[in-house]
Amino acid sequence: MGLHIFGIRHHGPGSARSLLQALEVLRPDAVLVEGPPDAAEVLPLLVHEQMQPPVALLIHAADDPKRAVFYPFAEFSPEWQALRYALTNNIETRFMDLPQSHQLIPTTEEDNEFAIGIKTVPQSAIHSDPIGQLAIAAGYSDGERWWEQMVEQRRDSSEVFVAINEAMAALREAEPKPEGSREAKREALREAFMRQTIRAAVREGFERIAVVCGAWHAPALDVGGKAAPSAKADAALLKGLPKVKVQATWTPWTNGRLSFQSGYGAGIESPGWYQHLWMTPEQTAIRWMTRVARLLREEDLDVSSAHVIEAVRLAETLSSLRGRAVASLVEMNEAVQTVFCFGNDLPLRLVHEKLIVGETLGAVPGTTPLAPLQRDLQREQKRLRLTVEALERTLDLDLRKPNDLDRSRLLHRLNLLGVDWGATQTAGGHKGTFHELWRLRWQPEYVVALIEAGVWGGTILDAASARVRDEADKAKDLSALTALLDRALLADLPETVSHLMARLQAEAALAAAVTHLMEALPPLANVGRYGNVRQTDAQTVGAIINGMVARICIGLPGACASLNDDAAAAMFDHIVSVNGAIGLIQNEELSQSWQTTLKQLTDQNSLHGLVAGRCCRLLLDANAFSAEEAARRVSHALSTTSEPEQAAAWVEGFLKGSGLSLLHDERLWQLIDDWLTALPGESFTMLLPLLRRTFSTFTAPERRQMGERAKRGATLTPRSPSTDAEDFDHARAVAVLPLVARLLGLTVPLAESTEAPK
Repeated sequence: MGLHIFGIRHHGPGSARSLLQALEVLRPDAVLVEGPPDAAEVLPLLVHEQMQPPVALLIHAADDPKRAVFYPFAEFSPEWQALRYALTNNIETRFMDLPQSHQLIPTTEEDNEFAIGIKTVPQSAIHSDPIGQLAIAAGYSDGERWWEQMVEQRRDSSEVFVAINEAMAALREAEPKPEGSREAKREALREAFMRQTIRAAVREGFERIAVVCGAWHAPALDVGGKAAPSAKADAALLKGLPKVKVQATWTPWTNGRLSFQSGYGAGIESPGWYQHLWMTPEQTAIRWMTRVARLLREEDLDVSSAHVIEAVRLAETLSSLRGRAVASLVEMNEAVQTVFCFGNDLPLRLVHEKLIVGETLGAVPGTTPLAPLQRDLQREQKRLRLTVEALERTLDLDLRKPNDLDRSRLLHRLNLLGVDWGATQTAGGHKGTFHELWRLRWQPEYVVALIEAGVWGGTILDAASARVRDEADKAKDLSALTALLDRALLADLPETVSHLMARLQAEAALAAAVTHLMEALPPLANVGRYGNVRQTDAQTVGAIINGMVARICIGLPGACASLNDDAAAAMFDHIVSVNGAIGLIQNEELSQSWQTTLKQLTDQNSLHGLVAGRCCRLLLDANAFSAEEAARRVSHALSTTSEPEQAAAWVEGFLKGSGLSLLHDERLWQLIDDWLTALPGESFTMLLPLLRRTFSTFTAPERRQMGERAKRGATLTPRSPSTDAEDFDHARAVAVLPLVARLLGLTVPLAESTEAPK
């Protein structure tokens, strides 16, 4: 029997090169590779001209895409090279691992004795890291470095696979066997299935069979050996395995995700370096240092040709001193840090990210079977010119532009489906609701999320709409519904918005707690803002907002009675949020009703000081209280007849978060200054600890500026700009109106804007 077993490391350029050399000598008529037989139908796509590794085979349960497993491949993966060799030479090519249809068993079958892959038990050190154990025996502390020197950098590969098989056989004999564990049963099932696949190939008459598997499994797959279990024993072990329907496809992968433990569980620390080893077997150090120098120069770091020469010499000298034939990545990094970075490790981090790992994103052919949502997303990405990249990038959107607006809608819809390709960021230096800043970074597992979301619809729009409607039907409070409404408007889901409005109206009519209404109002206020910018009709929420504000105004005085400190702090936040929401709505009638309620609260004797102080401050900011009225209330709240704790809470409520306001609001500064200077000496001494507690909430720069201003002993009354008719240049004002209108997202008729006042 012509059976040849090649034990490899799943991602290793040296293993791949040695394997190709061995296959060229053997000229096999069948190649069996450790991998999922479920992917047989999509295996021919591996040699398609549009296939660009890194890529991964994705196997998932048809009825539950969350139960999925990836089999990643890089160009330097031995399995990838073996499969390409066999397929391009028309050699019989098969995967031989235990099918995922037997492994992706639902967790509800946890008690089934054949339900494998659900739970694992701690593995022995030998099983979990056999290469590491060999490295320790050879005097190395790092298994990856040992494997790189002994296998990856080896020039003569004629005996390497025999040596690997012998070493693994010795390790397997020394490994303790956890009898009855689920992991041990899973391992036995996998190896039994691989042996049965090999026996089937032998029965079919293949004479030179090449078996490519993880090095650990190599000794167990020699079906002609005396120690191998019989075919009858393997068949009995595999009999009666449960099975689920699975689907297979290819998906792009990234270098960074090659360390992800999935599929056959292999991971590497330096895929970019391994790609370099694969592409440049000769002059490896020289070409690597040249790449590093080019990268650092692009970052405006001073690197010369002399630096490159010196770094190469240092790396090779270090490897010679350590008894190594070729410089490894360790020597390369030490030379780079010493010569290029002058001992600083910060540039080395850049080298690690860009070169050692190298976030390369693969590509799959257009004929790859995809789920409907994947197809729709590809169409939208092409239409909107949104490229998929592994590296993080920033996307700056102007929502007044149709293409940018559609991009924003797509990203918001994907977020609703659990595909967080983009995350909104704070737009520093930009104002206005027409501006959005996104941080984009594609992750391979988003493919699983898209497949899973396929239960909601065949397009991104339909799926997002259906999922939001389902969440709306399950929502149990107003705040959840208003948050969904806000997200639905951002994603432009008109039919879903109508459904949400009906649900929101029904829940608002039944809501009894004032705090629930207060939590729900701010998201609704955003509807008006996004409605105009996103070309969405937001007028339908007006009636609900009016009803909610009316109920808040009626119920708030009762809800604020007899609050303890914790409840007062929560109510403080609710009142501030509602005040901001009403200010955003810009409805004069609602503002008047809200201010009337705040005045009623300030006159309430039992009101907690924190809430009373904030209500007074909000009324002062809205010009509903004059400076004199506010001063009177400050003096009354902080008089000697008030309890010290209540007075302290009142001051905190009045001034909390107002450090900059106190500095720049002349009226507020004057109000506090007049009250303080009018205090008798004894009263000032008694209230000083309370004031210190309040002012301690301000930042150190704010307190310093307050002290400097108080030290000057004079107020700084700003000079009001002149508004006399003779000083007003109407023509110059008209010239800027179109620009101001564009910034505000408004349309100003020229006929109205250019007519001079009478």
